[in-house]
Amino acid sequence: MRTGGSGSAKLSPAACGGGLLCTAWPPPAPAMDCYTANWNPLGDSAFYRKYELYSMDWDLKEELRDCLVAAAPYGGPIALLRNPWRKEKAASVRPVLDIYSASGMPLASLLWKSGPVVALGWSAEEELLCVQEDGAVLVYGLHGDFRRHFSMGNEVLQNRVLDARIFHTEFGSGVAILTGAYRFTLSANVGDLKLRRMPEVPGLQSAPSCWTTLCQDRVAHILLAVGPDLYLLDHATCSTVTPPGLAPGVSSFLQMAVSFTYRHLALFTDTGYIWMGTTSLKEKLCEFNCNIRAPPKQMVWCSRPRSKERAVVVAWEKRLMVVGDAPESIQYKQLTIQVLLDRLVLRRLYPLAIQICEYLRLPEVQGVSRILAHWACYKVQQKDVSDEDVARAINQKLGDTPGVSYSDIAARAYGCGRTELAIKLLEYEPRSGEQVPLLLKMKRSKLALNKAIESGDTDLVFTVLLHLKNELNRGDFFMTLRNQPMALSLYRQYCKHQELETLKDLYNQDDNHQELGSFHVRASYMAEERIEGRVAALQTAADAFYKAKNEFAAKATEDQMRLLRLQRRLEDELGGQFLDLSLHDTVTTLILGGHNKRAEQLARDFRIPDKRLWWLKLTALANLEDWEELEKFSKSKKSPIGYLPFVEICMKQHNKYEAKKYAARVGPEQKVKALLLVGDVAQAADVAIEHRNEAELSLVLSHCTGATDGATADKIQRARAQAQKK
Repeated sequence: MRTGGSGSAKLSPAACGGGLLCTAWPPPAPAMDCYTANWNPLGDSAFYRKYELYSMDWDLKEELRDCLVAAAPYGGPIALLRNPWRKEKAASVRPVLDIYSASGMPLASLLWKSGPVVALGWSAEEELLCVQEDGAVLVYGLHGDFRRHFSMGNEVLQNRVLDARIFHTEFGSGVAILTGAYRFTLSANVGDLKLRRMPEVPGLQSAPSCWTTLCQDRVAHILLAVGPDLYLLDHATCSTVTPPGLAPGVSSFLQMAVSFTYRHLALFTDTGYIWMGTTSLKEKLCEFNCNIRAPPKQMVWCSRPRSKERAVVVAWEKRLMVVGDAPESIQYKQLTIQVLLDRLVLRRLYPLAIQICEYLRLPEVQGVSRILAHWACYKVQQKDVSDEDVARAINQKLGDTPGVSYSDIAARAYGCGRTELAIKLLEYEPRSGEQVPLLLKMKRSKLALNKAIESGDTDLVFTVLLHLKNELNRGDFFMTLRNQPMALSLYRQYCKHQELETLKDLYNQDDNHQELGSFHVRASYMAEERIEGRVAALQTAADAFYKAKNEFAAKATEDQMRLLRLQRRLEDELGGQFLDLSLHDTVTTLILGGHNKRAEQLARDFRIPDKRLWWLKLTALANLEDWEELEKFSKSKKSPIGYLPFVEICMKQHNKYEAKKYAARVGPEQKVKALLLVGDVAQAADVAIEHRNEAELSLVLSHCTGATDGATADKIQRARAQAQKK
């Protein structure tokens, strides 16, 4: 603002109510008396004036000195806690917590029903932290809504809170506590509460004359004054520090203040000096004798807008003093557009926030979508409007806006006790993966199961099934599955690998005897080791198959029981390994062991067809290369499989000599093939010509190779020609 001739006024944030202290440099020109009459000298080179920019809207019934007061940074809200347990007040009078805007507009008022409060402070997210005497910290929103509470620990509870500070760092907002045992406890971030008990100050028997929190090297510290000494506490040590260039004669520090950026520190001594320097206590900026030795009511750092100058404002009962001159960052560099939008949202100024987003052309997800989501979360708290109307209004406003999660809004509705509204909002959520977890949290598990099945996501279905299993008794759980075939099928698959007993119970409840029989067959091999247990499981399986009217499976299971018993007996009598062999492998093993009669008896007992038995014995004897026994076997009776298999098996074992014996015994229909197998092409040609079989002639001709078979090939060609003439 411009005043007088060339003088320019610089605004100072050392405000009191709606008034503002202003200074000007250089002094106004004499010719402009009519404009500068209300300016007063400030030292030898500057002038100031104080005028009212606006009046506070509040109607205070008590003096501010009778209240606990907390003002949020960046022109944020002001909290007043009236009647903070003063002795002269009647015990029956409850304290009142009032929250106002920076201009005094009422935002909330509530009776305080909890314990005595020692300190108030605002977090960076504009949440009001109320530190009680017992160490509990209650957190309220901008509009007086209770958010949560936490404790500063058992030691604080036992020794009570003597004093407290709410401070801000790059990690968030913290709380520091001085207990009645003169020990400090702090948390640097109340959003991620981790309590730290600071080291003990040697010989400290009373409360420090003043103390504050510092943030150095990303670590929170405590700076406190005890008489003429200053102590700095970190997480492990307590060290004595001395401000450089401090005027002599100091016997006590009465007040201290740290700048908003934690870079600079101001100390007020009992000699009336104000020392200003860096928080590292390695550099002195300036020192000023204010000639007042009484301790100030308040001392804070401030900066001058559009200037690199900064100052310390010191306030007594009837006096205000501004001291200092040094570089400092200013407010609008700290307050980003996102923080500005957050503050508008907290004040429920949604249209204004949306207009700013549109004007700045912010991406929807960061701008308008985020604002609308906040509006919807506020809308669900309006309990005087029906669930249907609220859900409809939110959907009409939001539609398919990118970046808006209906599940988040539904979660807020559920948190407000409006479960039915939450369910209606979830109908607008397109992602099943977001619907299902909230439905489970709301104990709407069956609806969650329906949604999971509709999604086709088997992992999601499994998640709901396991939740239902823990939530319902077994009978209700199984009944729920019976009405959901897909879920039942998935759960059976799960049980096959994880819970076999549960799978059996499912089959029993459904009277599914076929699957129950199959279950016991598998169990006989997987769960049972003793032969008696396996036979018993198979007997149970056979009974189930009979109930399922599957006689084939029942009889096959009974045969398997007989085979197991026989195999055990064979092991006991003959030695070797027979258990778990198939019937065919058991016969083959007996033959290989030279137990031909036992093999034949086993074949009769289990009605193995002759053809299959001959194949088994033929293969086994050939593998043993017991050609003599094989010949005896071939002559024991007429072969039901013919003699071509004998030729094939012998050739497979590379024994042409034995193969030729059986080739002579092969019947006419397979004679040519047998002769070709043993390499007798000429005789095969004679048989083919004799049979006058074109297919056999072609087969023999295909085996004629080179000069050795040339005569045979010619012979076949002549036979063909003669056949054609006839």
